Formats: sequence, structure tokens, C-alpha cells
Amino acid sequence: MPQQYILALDQGTTSSRAILFDRQGHIVAQAQKEFTQIFPRPGWVEHDPLEIWATQAGVAAEATVKAGQNGRSIAAIGITNQRETTIVWHRQTGRPVYNAIVWQDRRTAAFCEQLRVDGHEELIRQKTGLVLDAYFSASKVRWILDNVPGARRQAEAGELAFGTVDSWLIWNFTQGGLHVTDVTNASRTMLLNIHSLQWDEELLALFDIPRSMLPVVRASSEVYGETKTTVFASKIPLAGIAGDQQAALFGQQCTGPGMVKNTYGTGCFMLMNIGEKPRASRHNLLTTVAWQIGNQTQYALEGSIFMAGAVVQWLRDQLGIIRTAAEVEALARQVPDSGGVCFVPAFAGLGAPHWNPHARGTLFGLTRASTAAHIARAAVEAIAFQTLDVLRAMQADADLPIRELRVDGGAAANELLMQFQADVLGARVLRPRLLETTALGAAYLAGLAVGYWGGLDELRALNPADTTFAPQADRAVIDAGVAQWHRAVRAAQHWAQDVPPTAAPA
Repeated sequence: MPQQYILALDQGTTSSRAILFDRQGHIVAQAQKEFTQIFPRPGWVEHDPLEIWATQAGVAAEATVKAGQNGRSIAAIGITNQRETTIVWHRQTGRPVYNAIVWQDRRTAAFCEQLRVDGHEELIRQKTGLVLDAYFSASKVRWILDNVPGARRQAEAGELAFGTVDSWLIWNFTQGGLHVTDVTNASRTMLLNIHSLQWDEELLALFDIPRSMLPVVRASSEVYGETKTTVFASKIPLAGIAGDQQAALFGQQCTGPGMVKNTYGTGCFMLMNIGEKPRASRHNLLTTVAWQIGNQTQYALEGSIFMAGAVVQWLRDQLGIIRTAAEVEALARQVPDSGGVCFVPAFAGLGAPHWNPHARGTLFGLTRASTAAHIARAAVEAIAFQTLDVLRAMQADADLPIRELRVDGGAAANELLMQFQADVLGARVLRPRLLETTALGAAYLAGLAVGYWGGLDELRALNPADTTFAPQADRAVIDAGVAQWHRAVRAAQHWAQDVPPTAAPA
């Protein structure tokens, strides 16, 4: 029997990627293509759904051809995607009625604020595990229905379909044969009751969205159907779906309660597996579905840090003290510590667990002796301190001990950051051999569904930790640094609080 592979499609916010994995979890071939970012007005972010589909189909074909394979050699396709991004299209023609409204888009913020004023916040939180925010899909769907001529009438007549990006891709791969999503993506729409895993009639009424628009909610690992397009020479099972952060959690093998992963990208997304029952957060974290395999559903707590790799980009692009992001580690290593400098990188406010949109980036503790190296060191330390704050909130919410943190993303390559992270957490930091954990998670889910891999025990051996960072620093020194960090965060928030209303930050 010829060698078979799993094709993972990773549809992200700025590019579409396709990666072919073999049975050992190794990358056989990959392809990537960026697509257009559309900014019609300040705070609005859109994508062309047809370009999303064209680029994703294109890289899927390209990766397969690169490997010298055809459709018959692909055992299954797994899909992972940018979450919350919202697409509405005509069932008859398959044509979008409007551009995709991206998760970053803020046009519905005023509507969400009105819902809060009207007293709906607690209901939404209790049913969905989410904070009431324009970030999620529900208010975006409503905006399309209210602002695209004829859309609401067509929706009420059953002529329109709504989906997140996974639904849109599967609709196109099956030429309109399947309108499905999985529980992880459904849990980010603000329309799914995460306790029953069903679309919620009360929430649909609140957002005025016809139920007929919604996809069927399925598990994260099952055969949904087969491809019908000409992208591949033969039909291939579509067998796994998960939103990008949940896919990374699964790719990191965080399959037991208390296991945590942190993705160090532009910002940080930290997720903790909390087991088979959802828990409401008391510390401003989100409760979300981690995945569903068979009849077993796992839940997660999620915390977002707005500025991680973006801090390093600021040192490079705005401050000019490094030429490439990779240089920050060498610069920071020129000094043994930050020399009393503390950097709160709240350029876009503070995320979890503080949620202060008015806070702004602040440097404390500067003296005549402070150098570029001290600032670089403080920037690296700030990423680790922010991660500590979210992890402590997770620990308190879940009442679970944290023994280790699994890491991925670009900044996970920074050895200084990873060691300092272990020191600050007082726990091991595990970095896997393969950092493409999002695509790998989608591949695992699809492979399990078709029997390509036998089960979780087989998967655990596929992407072992490449490097383990254990705590080494003097705990008293670390505790003093943590105390200084929290003092700086309080000061930054106090600064924002004292701004006169006429000069409030945008």
C-alpha cells in the first residue's frame, strides 16, 4: 500500500497555509500564500471570502504537488482557522453577500455596549463563557443583516448561510454539499450554549439572527463528508476542524486537566485544559470548548495578552535599537538584569486578567545609567511577567496546579525569554521539536477520525519536547521582580485613570 499523508489547512488572518504530514508527524511539504487585508474605515477589518477560498485551495494543491502526491495519497484533510471571522453567503449561488468581517473588526462595539447597558452581559457570559464584545461573531452577523440591502429579507426566507471560515471552506470543498462547523468554532460565535453544545434560541433572538442561517454543529474529529472540487484528483475525507488556538492546544498534546500552552505571537494566547465541565472565570478569562472527540467534550480557559512579539517589533521599528527581531536576545544578554527598568507594554491597553483598555505603554525606573540593553531586557521580561499574570488567574479559576507550560510561536525561539519564563513561573517550560502546532493539531484531529493514528497514546510520541527549561534563578530575586512588575502595572493603570475626560486615550 502506498504511503499516505494527512493534509492540514491552516487558514489564518494574513495568509492561507497547507502542510502535508506523514505518520511520524513530520512535515513532508508545505505552501503558503498571503491575501489582502481590507480596511474600509478606521476600526473596520475585512477579507474577501472568495480570495480566502482561492488562496486556501491553491496552497492545498501546491503542497500536494510539491510532495509528488495526488488526492489518493491523502488519507484525510484537517482544517484550522482564524476564529470569529464572519461570512454570510447565498445558499443558491455560493456568493458572499458582503466581505468577511474579521475578528479584529470593531464596528459593532457600540451595539455591544448597548447590550451591556440593557443588562444582557451576565446572560451572555453564563451561556457562552465569553465576555460581551464585538470580537465575537454574533454582532457581526447582525450588522450584515441590517446593513446589506435585502440581506435580512433573504435570511428570513432561508436563502442565506452564515459560517466562520471553517464552514466557508467546507461549503466550497463540497460544492455546497455540507454546511457544518465544529464545537470549537461554534463556541466563539456568542450564539452557542457551551453547556448544551446547541445553538441557543434566546441568544439568536437577542441578536435577531434566523436559525436557518446557522451550520450544523459537529465534533472536532469525525468524517463530515468528502471533497467534490477539482482541487484534488480524487475525493478526500474532510475529517477534522478546530479553531486555531484550540488546534494548537491539541497539537501540544494538552489532553489532561491543568495542562497549559502559550502561543507567543504578536500577542499571546494561553489556553488551559480544564476537563469535561465548563467553569466560569472569576478573573476575566474566557471559557471555551477545547474540542470534542466522540462523545467526550473538553473545555478550556483562555487568556489573551495583547503585546508579546509586538513589543520586540516596537523596539525595532519605533525605537530603532535593533535591526531584526532576532537581535533582541543578544542585546538583552549584554546586561545581567534590567537595572531597575520596568516596561509595561500596554500599547493597546492591558488584556487578561486586567482588561484596562485605557492603559498605555510605560517605562519605569530609568536612570542616567540605563541603556538600550536594559530596555531590551525589560521588554523580554515583560512578556514573561504578563504570562505569569494570566497563568495565576487560570490557576485560581481552575483550582489546578501548574507543573509545566508548553510553548510555541515565533518568540518561543528566544532562549533568554524561555529561561526567564521558567524562572518566573517556578515551573518547567517545554518547547516541542516542531513549532507548527496549530496545523499539527488539525492533522491529529483528522487522522484520528479516519484511523490514520490509533489514539492519543500514539500521538503523544510524535512531537516530543525538544528543549526543557527548568527554573534556575534565586526565588527571592524573582519575587522582587514580580512585585516591581505589579507595582508598575498599578502605576500604569493609575496614570490612565487620572487622564482628564477631554484628553482620554483613543
